[in-house]
Amino acid sequence: MAEMMQRWEMDAIGRERLELRERPIPSPGPNEVLVKVAAVALNYRDKMVAESGRGLPITFPFTPGSDLAGAVVALGEGVTRFAVGDRVISTFMPDWIDGTRPGNARTPGYWTLGGYYPGVLAEYVALPEDWFVQAPLTLSDAEASTLPCAGLTAWFALVERAGVKAGQTVLIPSTGGVAIFGLQIAKAHGAEVIVSGDLDNRGRAMALGADHYIDRHRGDWLDAIYEVTGDRGVDHILDVIGGSHLGKSVQLAAVGGHICQIGALEGFDISAPAMPLMMKDVTLHGIGTGSRQGLENLVRAVDRTGLKPVIDSRYPLAHLLSAFEHLDRGPFGKVVIEMG
Repeated sequence: MAEMMQRWEMDAIGRERLELRERPIPSPGPNEVLVKVAAVALNYRDKMVAESGRGLPITFPFTPGSDLAGAVVALGEGVTRFAVGDRVISTFMPDWIDGTRPGNARTPGYWTLGGYYPGVLAEYVALPEDWFVQAPLTLSDAEASTLPCAGLTAWFALVERAGVKAGQTVLIPSTGGVAIFGLQIAKAHGAEVIVSGDLDNRGRAMALGADHYIDRHRGDWLDAIYEVTGDRGVDHILDVIGGSHLGKSVQLAAVGGHICQIGALEGFDISAPAMPLMMKDVTLHGIGTGSRQGLENLVRAVDRTGLKPVIDSRYPLAHLLSAFEHLDRGPFGKVVIEMG
């Protein structure tokens, strides 16, 4: 094993402060595993953390990134969950094992890799064994790396919180990473899926199983979805947009429908009309990824159903800044960094 590795670091907030540096390969401490990283999937959040810090208690030098796939190459003292050679993926919120999310009313838990904790954009990482789960047997490293945040968020929202069922309708108002996973997971559960996005992405969404595709720039966007559902509305909405878009989700929800509020592309201050929210008995779920148990459930589902994550583009480790620029443009699916 080489003694040195490459790792992205920044000494201050700002995308331009990111540098690829040579560092010693870490040694695993007690209850830690050393993982040789094969791939890191990027999230829009990673770019935001690098650019603004998002108010997180970042300690410098800081390494961004949260979602890795790789192989265990060394064990610290007391490790019992893994053996050398095991393929693993990281958990986005290491402290959330199962049940309800950590934290309290005043301070809900948001202790994540690549934010509260250091990130994984490196050739090797040494982290506690509890921060990993077994990788799916049916996915490549690049594909597996997309599950810890985007895949789990869609899974936790639709399956473990909203309880999507066969025959129900699901609205996916985007074609980004979480949204595409939502489309695939909804179809795997037998739901009818309506996707809304740019017309350029219509063919790819339909090829993944979307039953209807609505141009999000249409002036009669809401009416088009009412028409598709026969005015019944949508049972489940994966709202990855935020801001005032929540109001549109409330209007489109069926009586007894579920809205999973996930993203904030249009702002963290969300708004919606109260009357339809109340009169339609709509359930609003606030979703912030999910637990380690949820990720293990997703891994089993992936292996059993043959779900294949959609990767828009792949970049080598040295081209992280180009990959962030790709995120700026809005990919169809995930952007992945591969170690080569």
